[in-house]
Amino acid sequence: MLQNWINAIDPQIILVSLTIVAGAYLIGSINTSIIVGKLKSDIDIRDHGSGNAGATNALRTMGKVAGLLVLLGDALKAAVAMLAVIFLLPLFGFENVREYNPQFLYMAGVGTVLGHNFPIFFKFKGGKGIVVSTVAMIFAAPLVGVSSLAVGVAVILITRYVSLGSMLGAISSIVLAAIFIPTEIISADYRLLAFLLILTLLCLRMHSGNIARLLRKEENKISFGKKS
Repeated sequence: MLQNWINAIDPQIILVSLTIVAGAYLIGSINTSIIVGKLKSDIDIRDHGSGNAGATNALRTMGKVAGLLVLLGDALKAAVAMLAVIFLLPLFGFENVREYNPQFLYMAGVGTVLGHNFPIFFKFKGGKGIVVSTVAMIFAAPLVGVSSLAVGVAVILITRYVSLGSMLGAISSIVLAAIFIPTEIISADYRLLAFLLILTLLCLRMHSGNIARLLRKEENKISFGKKS
């Protein structure tokens, strides 16, 4: 049985999968927050504020313009990784990636998030991957991605805890997919659930400190003031 399983493995699939994950990881490793911090304020964002190399800390430390640039940059790199899979794989015989080979999109999404969280170019210390994860979800399963984004934004607006909104948004994606898939509201299978579970576990792992502070009621709330 094992020999039959080994014989069934397609070397091309393995090569393509490894290339996607590696390429997406390198794209994700281009950390926008660190770059903006160096160019705008000549600082390492990881030495300021919460120490996180992400959009929220950039907003709090360097103002709205920097925060927006980081958010757009993080969204862009996730979009580039996902679009590369969608448009380049057909050149190698993989037609209609979204419908027939969605696992390649999932690999690109996870690879990009891993690169963002543990960037090889910045000593493996990056951000928490929320913007990147959200964009990856939207590309992989638009209804689930947009719905989980709405949940996250609603929680942030109500509680002003970005960390809480990020985590509940991620968790909600699994719940939504589990509801949508059996009813065929979305065209997907349980590979999507595995993808969302991985992203959610990464989110919770990266927010372990925030969870502790939330439990101690010491977590900082975001301000919607006029800092620029």
